[in-house]
Amino acid sequence: MNAASPRAVRHLEPPTTLAGRLVARRFQIARRVSQGGILLLFAGTAAWGWKLAGAPLLAGNLSAATLAGSVPLVDPFAVLQMLAAGRVPESTALGGALLVLAAYLVAGGRAFCAAACPMNLVTDAAHAVRQRVGGRDLVHLPPSMRHWALGLALVLSALTGLAAFEWVSPIAMLHRELLFGAGLGLTAAAAIFLLDAFVAKRAWCGHLCPLGAFWSLAGRAGVLKIAFDDAACTRCGDCVRACPEPRILDFKDGAARGFVAAGECTNCGECIAVCPEKALRFDLLARARAPNPVPTEGKAP
Repeated sequence: MNAASPRAVRHLEPPTTLAGRLVARRFQIARRVSQGGILLLFAGTAAWGWKLAGAPLLAGNLSAATLAGSVPLVDPFAVLQMLAAGRVPESTALGGALLVLAAYLVAGGRAFCAAACPMNLVTDAAHAVRQRVGGRDLVHLPPSMRHWALGLALVLSALTGLAAFEWVSPIAMLHRELLFGAGLGLTAAAAIFLLDAFVAKRAWCGHLCPLGAFWSLAGRAGVLKIAFDDAACTRCGDCVRACPEPRILDFKDGAARGFVAAGECTNCGECIAVCPEKALRFDLLARARAPNPVPTEGKAP
């Protein structure tokens, strides 16, 4: 961070009232409601036969589902693996993948990771434990590893003729376990919890997950961004400490563009919640662009 900056630095005081705590955690609460709601829709359809217009409400899983019996929803990364495996998906699957891709491009590509993926519950819990016990990294994992994992998944798909990551995905395992109560989902979740809590910070989501890598590439074209008001920012660094991907918060680049450009941003909103100057906010890309010339002073955190 820019230690030479003349800007007065202040930090947000922890809220003392219930209403204040709810406001401070509003984005986290919204993400939990989203994650829980998605699981509930799947569970309600599978276990209790929920219907919409006489058709199953949300049947399938996170890789491939059908809404109201007629709207296909397909994971674009799963389709990409199928194509790498030399298999041409049906037109409905391609249409479903394009629909899901379009939705997440609007929401910000890695919004899936923060607001839909059930493994996020596990990794956030592991991070909370890590902070409480003062955990240290036992190994160094470069962020690029998840992009190598993405490439490996596609190579293995091509070699095996199968959608390779779908067969071993701990995300899919956990989703099936939560819905149907069978499989290795809880074992996979426990392994990732221990990895994140005691081996390396944000190891799975931040360094290893190929699905997260896919959405980080798509996220570069996301419509919803974290807008950055350079004039209001005091460089206190609270946003960096709260962010699950802290390396993406580059003050100089944010001032130049007017928003956080990195596709790795999950749009979790935690940086907005802790900013004492309200220098960060959600906004559409077209409105978030900086109207002023690029500042040249300051260093990235």
